[in-house]
Amino acid sequence: MTTTNPKVDAFIGRAKQWQPEYAKLREIALSSQLTEDLKWGCPAYTLGKSNIVLIHGFKEYCAFLFFKGALMKDPNGILIQQTENVQSSRQIRFTSLQEIEKLKPVLKAYFEEAITVEKTGLKVEFKKATEYPISDEFQLALDEIPTLKTAFYGLTPGRQRAYLLFFAAPKQSKTREERVKKIIPQILNGKGMDD
Repeated sequence: MTTTNPKVDAFIGRAKQWQPEYAKLREIALSSQLTEDLKWGCPAYTLGKSNIVLIHGFKEYCAFLFFKGALMKDPNGILIQQTENVQSSRQIRFTSLQEIEKLKPVLKAYFEEAITVEKTGLKVEFKKATEYPISDEFQLALDEIPTLKTAFYGLTPGRQRAYLLFFAAPKQSKTREERVKKIIPQILNGKGMDD
């Protein structure tokens, strides 16, 4: 069994929801011989410097998130793509301790699969930022403000993708336009959505 990390002890100790489920998920994760850490405020399990699995919780469920889940075999059909824009990771969701207990042997097999995917060096082919549609409102701003266009295309592909998804999400043109106007200074400063 892998050594426990005191930061994860604290995370589980202060959890207001899913505490018994987190403890059971942790037990399963620790049996995989991965290194335990706390990243992004959640228990994370790594192989060398590579992230393999994260434990996280939401209002309706807690989950194992496999970073390269899109490359894993899913014989039990339990890997879930969180949203249509998530390209690599996949979740296995739980709503009870009993559900986790029942799936324990299956979960261990999924951990083995995730480790094999990492050890073989498989990589997810990400969709390029240029493959995402540009909302009319943002395209108009790019056409009208040459410095915005230069700044936007100088951002990393991930930052570009985040902005394109953010601008395209609202159904109403007025909302999309307001988002573009609000974010222009951030792009001009070379910042991403979360910087």
